Amino acid sequence: MHGAAPETPSRLMIGRPELALIGITLLWGGTFLIVHQAMRHSGPLFFVGLRFGTAALIALPLALPVLRGVTRREWLAGTMIGCGIFTGYTLQTWGLRTIPSSTSAFITAAYVPLVPILQWIVLRRRPRLASWIGVALAFAGLLLIAAPRDGLSLGRGEALTLISTLAIALEIIFISLWAGRVDVARVTFIQLAVTSLLAFACMVPAGEAAPPINWIVMLSACGLGLMTALIQLVMNWAQRSVSATRATLIYAGEPVWAGLIGWIAGDRLPASALLGGALVVAAVIVSEIRFGTP
Repeated sequence: MHGAAPETPSRLMIGRPELALIGITLLWGGTFLIVHQAMRHSGPLFFVGLRFGTAALIALPLALPVLRGVTRREWLAGTMIGCGIFTGYTLQTWGLRTIPSSTSAFITAAYVPLVPILQWIVLRRRPRLASWIGVALAFAGLLLIAAPRDGLSLGRGEALTLISTLAIALEIIFISLWAGRVDVARVTFIQLAVTSLLAFACMVPAGEAAPPINWIVMLSACGLGLMTALIQLVMNWAQRSVSATRATLIYAGEPVWAGLIGWIAGDRLPASALLGGALVVAAVIVSEIRFGTP
């Protein structure tokens, strides 16, 4: 029992894993502004294809030693997760052509309270009361974010971003569906490659032409690919010792960081939209807290 005494104060301390998660959350928040700026020079499908193609190449050295043992289940898992990533990030990137990065970040954060509802539909896991409260807070926040310009109607950018949250939430459901039954390195590479291939393949039917060689687009997409790989690596490392609830509280700062970075870059959201963003962040926190559990 003597060795158990330090545990109580340690919960109040911020160790290296928590600092690492705070760092990647700040990095994550900055991705919205990078994409928003890049959309001035590129179409969304080309950009998503280049971004995730870079991430796949970075993940390849980890997957290559075990890639020959890939199973049908892993092909299916990687493909379905990749479809979710492709849909979510393409719609989000499309939305960033017409809305500020801060607005996009706050709307995207609403995927967290949506996950329990989709788990109920897909995996038959009944949501807790906290999840329903989170959904209600997120809905109220989204109305406030969209209301300043268009009354209660969503503009095209907001609507595309809102739909993207459903795809991102489904991606998380798919990951949960196969968790523990597949090789992480193989499935990670497959899902990143599928996302990239789908984006490039859809350029022709969507009528999107490849942009002229532009260093802003190239550096942004490749930089985001590197950031995507780094974020996933740090999350997998840090969450071995940080609880899911505590990690989610840290991740809830992502739209806040994105809003701050957007404000520095010139985004000016009305007070009602800022209040809506605060409600979405509250929804993220509330929906993940398990009241009465340590």
